[in-house]
Amino acid sequence: MMHVIIYTTPTCQYCGVAKQFLRELGIGFTEYDISRDQKKMVEIVSRTGRASVPVIEIDGDFIVGFDKNRLAKKLGL
Repeated sequence: MMHVIIYTTPTCQYCGVAKQFLRELGIGFTEYDISRDQKKMVEIVSRTGRASVPVIEIDGDFIVGFDKNRLAKKLGL
């Protein structure tokens, strides 16, 4: 089973687009709001070298930003 995590903030427009895309595909995910979770923010910046959102983690691989084509490919679509 695929493990999907999305790191977001409430003001990020593309975070909402990414979550809707995943929902439309029926893909479950865990969401972390890094504006409220300092530990997750530090973790994601240290793991990706980036401080932008959304960051989508699929089975340990990261996609920074909402790249629909790359995301679909990683999801096997």
